[in-house]
Amino acid sequence: MADSQPIVSIIIPHWNGIEVLSECLESLNQSTFDSFEIIVSDNASSDGSQAWIKENHPDIILLENDENYGYAGGCNRGADIAKGDFLLFLNNDTIQDQNWLQPLVDRMKSDDSIAALQPKILNYYNRNIFDYAGGSGGHMDLFCFPFARGRVFLEQEEDTAQYDNSEKCFWASGTTIMVRKDLFRAAGKFDKTFFAHMEEIDLCWRFQAMGFQVWAEPESVVYHKNAVSLPMHSHRKYYLNHRNSLLMLFGNYSITVAFYVGFIRMMLEFVALGYAFVKLDWNHVTGILRSLGWIIFHPITILKKRSRFNQIRKVKDREIMAGMAKTSVVLAYYLGRKKTYLDMVSKAS
Repeated sequence: MADSQPIVSIIIPHWNGIEVLSECLESLNQSTFDSFEIIVSDNASSDGSQAWIKENHPDIILLENDENYGYAGGCNRGADIAKGDFLLFLNNDTIQDQNWLQPLVDRMKSDDSIAALQPKILNYYNRNIFDYAGGSGGHMDLFCFPFARGRVFLEQEEDTAQYDNSEKCFWASGTTIMVRKDLFRAAGKFDKTFFAHMEEIDLCWRFQAMGFQVWAEPESVVYHKNAVSLPMHSHRKYYLNHRNSLLMLFGNYSITVAFYVGFIRMMLEFVALGYAFVKLDWNHVTGILRSLGWIIFHPITILKKRSRFNQIRKVKDREIMAGMAKTSVVLAYYLGRKKTYLDMVSKAS
């Protein structure tokens, strides 16, 4: 007798953009795997999204939030009402291959130590290149600068099947991330302080601190319209990326490592600030300055995060750091001219 399929709860955080959401839902309806429910966690859209969902997709579970809780809060609220043992958080600006779900479910079922998993994520507009948001598995250096198989900073590689092997990674992209519901809750869910950007990296760090693994499964393929919700070079995007990266560093490392690594990271922040000044990139300049101000004036928030992290920690920093690039990805990229993941890890591992 064949094994019964687990229920997958697909949770889509949404704020405005009916046309984008419509294409995503139509794509989901083509999925060959049919044991799933769809929850749209609407963050108080102002464009009629809620009425449109009720009229055109009455079978979908619609969660009508009273304000914009961001990606983190919207996903958490959706997870609270999910029935599935596996939760799949999915950006509304994605479409999927028809058979995308089965490889993810099979990989999760194959190994109970896998807490989180992502597919291969390609660019929607040019489907021969990896998407900015996660590529074929996310990684990070010791200083909390993320990169991915297929994407290093703004360099997006062509997909030539060079990353088609399933393997362990440091973080799975929030664009499409499958997690075990029980572990997601045990880890404390997404940290709503992040609002948007890097909350999935923080979650995956916590999974590893609990003794679990994060994987990429490239047999599953998703296409992403990057930067639909927040423009790539906007002040807010720069601010959230810098602030949330620093929040992870000071909130997740042990105190000794946080001071040592944090000192070097702050030097790199000022290098980035100087570079942005030279480029006259004022959105980047103000984003960095605002992020540094937030870190300085929110020590209590950071201390509370540290306390929550230590409550679930079973693995020491040394073991977690073994899965990180050992030298600065920033220096390797800008000074060493290392533009691909394979170049990067050959020097940074």
